[in-house]
Amino acid sequence: MPAADLALITDAIRMAGRVATSFVGSRARRWDKPGDAGPVTEADLAVNTYLETVLRQARPDYGWLSEETVDTADRLSRDTVFIVDPIDGTRSFVEGSKTWAHSVAVTHQGQVTAGAIYLPMRGMLYAAARGQGATLNGVPLIVSAQDELSGSDILAAKPMLAEQHWPNGVPDINRAHRPSLAYRLGLVGQGKFDGMLTFRPTWEWDVAAGALIVEEAQGICTDKTGAALRFNNATPQLNGMVAAGRPLHTSLMVALGQRLRPSP
Repeated sequence: MPAADLALITDAIRMAGRVATSFVGSRARRWDKPGDAGPVTEADLAVNTYLETVLRQARPDYGWLSEETVDTADRLSRDTVFIVDPIDGTRSFVEGSKTWAHSVAVTHQGQVTAGAIYLPMRGMLYAAARGQGATLNGVPLIVSAQDELSGSDILAAKPMLAEQHWPNGVPDINRAHRPSLAYRLGLVGQGKFDGMLTFRPTWEWDVAAGALIVEEAQGICTDKTGAALRFNNATPQLNGMVAAGRPLHTSLMVALGQRLRPSP
């Protein structure tokens, strides 16, 4: 029921934007998570409470994985699971930037079936249901047709261009950055950028919705080795991520020295 789930999460994520924007980022109470895991604010927790209440009441049989909820093994026994980042880009929220986002996905047996990313300060709602395409504010999306790595526009943090990652030399790409991984994937799905990459262990809640949006915009998302993505893992992290149109994704894998795999 991807379409029904998408309707549910897009309604909920729009309201989450109203919850978040009722706080003033710079004045919202804030504290740092243990283990240098970054900041959290009262807005993150309010959005999390709202989404968990609304979504779990609507789908009581679904499991729950969220950055701001203590994780339990219960979700591992569920075929279908919500994966949620209440505010992706909390530092940007605190700074008063417009590039933070809400991200909500539904996964079934490890595969994302519906996903939405909402940037309330920009009025941008990315959405996708498996097999039904991806949209931005209702307009269909398609990834960039760029096939040459040289000169491509890639979203990546600066450390991703360190020499140790590129056995054949650092490629001549135009690097850009956005603080929200969810937003980066939306921009790739939109065709505004040719690709994105991160080689760090990547939390599922940051990228689950965005991965589907890229795929439904006719792109491809894999981990940094080119392996297919699977969600709702016992440790909810992926081995990095590379997202792009199919020809450029192949070029990235070659440049990273990875063995080419059959397309997912």
